[in-house]
Amino acid sequence: MVKITEVTGGSRADRHGVRAGDFLCTVNGREITDVLDYRFFLADTEVRLGLMRDGSPLEIVIHKREYDDIGLDFETPLMDRKHSCENKCIFCFIDQLPAGMRKTLYFKDDDSRLSFLHGNFVTLTNLHDADIQRIMEMHISPINVSVHTTNPELRVKMMHNKRAGLVLEYLPRLAAAGITLCGQIVLCRGINDGAELDRSMRDLFALGDALESVSIVPAGLTRYRQKLFPLEPYTAAEAGRIIDQVDAFAAGCRAACGSRKFFCADELYLTAGRPLPGEEYYEEFAQLENGVGMITSLVSEFNREMAFLDEDIAEFRAAREAAGLPPHRCISVCTGVAAYPTIRSLAARLEAETEGLEIHVYEIINHFFGETITVAGLLTGKDMAEQLAGQPLGEELLIPENTLRADEAMFLDDMTPDQLSATLGVPVTPARNDGSSLVRQMLGIE
Repeated sequence: MVKITEVTGGSRADRHGVRAGDFLCTVNGREITDVLDYRFFLADTEVRLGLMRDGSPLEIVIHKREYDDIGLDFETPLMDRKHSCENKCIFCFIDQLPAGMRKTLYFKDDDSRLSFLHGNFVTLTNLHDADIQRIMEMHISPINVSVHTTNPELRVKMMHNKRAGLVLEYLPRLAAAGITLCGQIVLCRGINDGAELDRSMRDLFALGDALESVSIVPAGLTRYRQKLFPLEPYTAAEAGRIIDQVDAFAAGCRAACGSRKFFCADELYLTAGRPLPGEEYYEEFAQLENGVGMITSLVSEFNREMAFLDEDIAEFRAAREAAGLPPHRCISVCTGVAAYPTIRSLAARLEAETEGLEIHVYEIINHFFGETITVAGLLTGKDMAEQLAGQPLGEELLIPENTLRADEAMFLDDMTPDQLSATLGVPVTPARNDGSSLVRQMLGIE
């Protein structure tokens, strides 16, 4: 039984008399426990809602097109509490957070529903046969799985969960049922790399067409690892060997099925000091959110937008004239250590081809989590404020959009962009991780 908090005005539910405050008990006679039940049973063209209103049962029948929504909102998007993580992974990033941050950042979710709805990666360790059966019956796909290793004993040790090895048996069952699987292997130096990585890639490739892609990502290590399992970052030579190992296996995959399946994160190339691959390497860019191909994608999009630069410049000049602004535009952009050389290079190209545009690009070192964390998405407001203080920032500062939480305009350290703006005395604008938008935002026309 789930409380309805809002009924969209003019929706089918509204027209049929459903009210905010009603409780939804069943759809077509099936009990509703969460959003997956709701969406699955709501797909029918005739929907019988079993409601509870003021303690009395009520049934409302709605006719609609298949898959159309009926206009109900609930207390939480899942219509249930999030399922928490039951593991104690040796590389867990949340365990490496400093004390004193807001409580929500310490919550570890491991919820297969969030995998389907939002692309979260899950370990499957808190699922049981009934959950797997439900996934197959409802054809909940794709599922993003944090695999890390296919060695059952090693997976138990890495996750400190006795079920971690057993649930690997779910993967072939899901694959046989036609569930698309995306995998993630977080590499820990000397633990699940080398021969163990070879084994994992072989076992996962054996899942066949159901396996869409697997990202190979080095563990992120902050400076807050006291009393945690001792892990060390990869050296340049080690990162290079991992790339070669994955590429060799992926070449066999491509020859066998037309896809390389296994993709190394950008961080491995940057650590190894190697150039990033071109677009063709990443195929469909299926693992962008895991840091796989983000820089290549950004550069490719930037290049495509540069083909329309004459039009963009004309729009840039017209916009400044219409706003009564001087023809010269000076701005600043900040980013993390990993992306800095790329952003600096792109900004220099745009600056050189646009008369009247001046761009300052600043590299922000992550003092909050430690200098080993180089990705832009984990920068904090305080680090930006301290390192940009006194620098020429121009009329606008562009910051990486992924430094902000998805559900609110706030950095990981609770500072807001407005507070950063007030501290630095310049308007702060989140820049999308999209090369086309970056060109237009640098020009001030988006």
